[in-house]
Amino acid sequence: MNIESLDAARLQDRLEGLAELLADTVDGGASVGFLAPLDRGEAAAWWRERSAAVAAGRLAVWVAHEEPGGVLGTVSLALPDKPNSTHRAELVKLMVHRAARGRGLGRRLLTVAEEAAVARGVTLLHLDTETGSPAEHLYRSSGWTPVGAVPDYAADPGGVLRPTTIYYKRPGAGPAPAGAG
Repeated sequence: MNIESLDAARLQDRLEGLAELLADTVDGGASVGFLAPLDRGEAAAWWRERSAAVAAGRLAVWVAHEEPGGVLGTVSLALPDKPNSTHRAELVKLMVHRAARGRGLGRRLLTVAEEAAVARGVTLLHLDTETGSPAEHLYRSSGWTPVGAVPDYAADPGGVLRPTTIYYKRPGAGPAPAGAG
């Protein structure tokens, strides 16, 4: 399995696989901003719209794939364009296809994004995830610190409002101290 960074052209090359991954993630119940069932065309259009941000350097995208199997996972870093926030980035859209779960791919993608953040000089990462979701275990066990939960922050794929927990991490600083979170 390979993990590659995508520029805008490679994102277009991987569009079909990314759309399938997004639809599979939503159909599997993960709260990533869409309601189920997610049409593949709508998923492809969403990814297509990310191309401009990738080309402008405001979004970094990595994809895990194997040939001929296609896209198995992805993660992105949203990079602010304001002068007072270039030290931070938001980890967004960490997704692993249901057929590839349980093999450590989510952790590998998370590590790739964190290492890339350090290489870019990012000293603070943040993210949000549905409270009580399987993703929370990954983030907590990877040294992310919960800030708190916001009730009824986002609808899950079924349309039910759920709380969201906000996390942060200082990449490259090592694991959080015992008892943190």
